[in-house]
Amino acid sequence: MKKICVITGSRAEYGLLKNLIIGIKNDKLLKLQLIVTGSHLSRSHGQTFKEIVRDGIKINTKIYLPIKKNNNKFDIAKLTAIAITKFTDAFKALNPDIVILLGDRYEIFAAAYSAMNGNTPIGHIHGGEKTLGSLDESMRHAITKMSKLHFVSNSSHRKRVIQLGELPRYVYNVGALSYESIQNVNLLSKTSFEKKINLKLQKYNFLVVYHPETSGRTNNSKTFDNILNSLKKVKSSTFIFTLSNADAESGKINDKIIKFVKKNKISSVYFTSMGQELYYTALKHCSLLIGNSSSGIIEAPYFKTPSINIGARQVGRISSKSVIHSKKDKASISQAINKALKMNLSGSIALYNNPYGKKFSSKKIMSILKKINFKKLDTRKAFYDINQ
Repeated sequence: MKKICVITGSRAEYGLLKNLIIGIKNDKLLKLQLIVTGSHLSRSHGQTFKEIVRDGIKINTKIYLPIKKNNNKFDIAKLTAIAITKFTDAFKALNPDIVILLGDRYEIFAAAYSAMNGNTPIGHIHGGEKTLGSLDESMRHAITKMSKLHFVSNSSHRKRVIQLGELPRYVYNVGALSYESIQNVNLLSKTSFEKKINLKLQKYNFLVVYHPETSGRTNNSKTFDNILNSLKKVKSSTFIFTLSNADAESGKINDKIIKFVKKNKISSVYFTSMGQELYYTALKHCSLLIGNSSSGIIEAPYFKTPSINIGARQVGRISSKSVIHSKKDKASISQAINKALKMNLSGSIALYNNPYGKKFSSKKIMSILKKINFKKLDTRKAFYDINQ
């Protein structure tokens, strides 16, 4: 039986991995090992590991990291160092046949570094993507170079991973896991959703998801103020916020969200973590998603919901025509909001062609894992030169 060790460090990541985790858990030829870390275990981020427990999934190892409410860039570097040490001990104890990682965050980078040094193969999900405004860009490509197997979300990303020198036979285009996740979630009716969030939807409804830009020089607080000031101009509106992730400066953004909601209790609400059912239902019933989350690019088009991507955090990602890319100033954001609301009313299906849509992504990954003989898999990394 092959031991498949899956790492999850955040609420959003677990939502994407959930079907794959359950599939591995229920497969007779595979043995699931689950390591939970990062903001999952942080009180200020909602201790979202409890959602995993409620799903009936055994957590083999919890790797606690001393995440602060207001981490700075130096704190993140120190957290990474702590995580490397703890992941090394965990992999030594679990002795997995392969480690499965999704994405590009610092705790995922730490897991990759530990697994690579332990000569354990890595399967990386969502490699080959570009996000200019985040340090995740560098970490994602570094994880790619440490990984043996690559499960990418579209053909362009497959080409990019190969361009990085990875062997084509180990780069698989399986699509985005979120597409499959959405199809397996029972969405709430509008009435049930309103009761669940204790808020009456109005003419215009905004789902706001904003995370700090962590690369380059940017004033995240000012950008978020511009978003809030632009939103306040739209009459007959409700605002549903999800708190920011555990990146540097996230605490400042979260404080602004909490303050805004306290002043606008009738028309706004915030969640530390919404969970898949509530979040996807919000995407269905809201007029648009605004912020800079990858969800606005990958998941919103599935619900025929326009999204506004502000700033550089997601610059470089392939997107459908329903994604409006906006500068950070108030005038540009207001203009993007007006454009998105008109788009919402147009109902043009062509706008929402999703470049990430594939069915049965988790089953494809499992099929590949079952075919590979990990005992004979050469973990050495030959560089594939596309010019030869």
